[in-house]
Amino acid sequence: MKKLISISVLTLFAINCSLACDICGGGLGNTYTGLLPNFNKRFIGIRYHFNQLYTQLDIHGNRTAISNKEKYNTVELWGAWNVGSRWRVMAIVPYSQIQKYSYGSSEKNQKSGLGDLNISGLYNLINKSSNSFRQSLWVGIGVKLPVGTYNKNEYSNTNSPNIYQLGTGSTDFTTSINYDIRYNNLGLNTNMSYKINTENKDDYLYGNKLTVSGSIYYNTVISESITLRPNVGLMHETQEKDHTMGYKIDGTGGYNTNINMGIEANIKNIALGFTYQKPTKQEISQGRTQLINKFLTHITFTF
Repeated sequence: MKKLISISVLTLFAINCSLACDICGGGLGNTYTGLLPNFNKRFIGIRYHFNQLYTQLDIHGNRTAISNKEKYNTVELWGAWNVGSRWRVMAIVPYSQIQKYSYGSSEKNQKSGLGDLNISGLYNLINKSSNSFRQSLWVGIGVKLPVGTYNKNEYSNTNSPNIYQLGTGSTDFTTSINYDIRYNNLGLNTNMSYKINTENKDDYLYGNKLTVSGSIYYNTVISESITLRPNVGLMHETQEKDHTMGYKIDGTGGYNTNINMGIEANIKNIALGFTYQKPTKQEISQGRTQLINKFLTHITFTF
C-alpha cells in the first residue's frame, strides 16, 4: 500500500509540475484519448470530438467586429491490436468539419475532409496484477502522416493561429507514456505525450506540443457483464510558437488547462464513453484566442 501511495503522489506531482496545456484543439491532431476501453486483444470504434473557440480577439481579449467563432466537429475511426503480450499497435483516422462564423454577422465559411492519419506502436514495460492491485506502464512512439489538406492561402498575419486547416501538411512524430494504477476499485490513469512537428512544403512549422493528463476513476461493477468507470481529472497542454521561413510567428503558441469529467461503460464487448472538458486557465495566441469547451464520446467494440 505504501508503494501504491508513493507512486501515485510522484505521478500527480509530475503532472502538476509539467504545466502543459491545450491549444485550440482544431483539426490539427487532438492528442487526448481519455481512458482506453478495457480489452485483451483488440478493439475498433468510432469517436466524436466537438470543440469551439473565438479567434482574432483584441489585445484585451474582447470580441470585436473582426472576431470569429470557430466550431470543430471530428469523427474518428480508431482501433488497437495487441501483438503478443507486450506490444500494441494503434491507429486513428479522422474526418473533420470546420465552421468559421464572423462574430456579429451571419457570414460563415466551412470546410470538411479527411485529417492526418496517426499510427503508433506501444510497448508494455510494466504489467502487474493481484486480487486487489493492478498497474501497467506503456511507452510508445508514433507518426502522423499528412493525409489532410493544408491550404497555405488560409494563413495570413491576422493575430489568429493557423488552425483553420484539415491537416498540417507535414510528417510529425510523437512519443507517449501511459501509466495506470488501481487499488481495489480506485484507480489513477496518467498520460503524457510530446509531439515533434516538421516543416511542411510551404515553409510552415507548427510548434512542438506537450500534453499531460491525469484522471482518478472508480471501477464500479454493476453485474458480470456491465462495468462503469466515472472519472475526473486535469489535462494540460503547452505549445511552442510556430515558425515560417525560419522566423518565429507572434500570436501563436501558448498554454491551457482543462478539467475533465467523464464516464466509461463496458457492456459485454461494447465500450461506451463520454468526456467533457472545461478550460480553467488559458493564454493562447497572446490572449487573442479563447477556448470555450469540448466534449468527446465514443462507441467501441472489443474482440
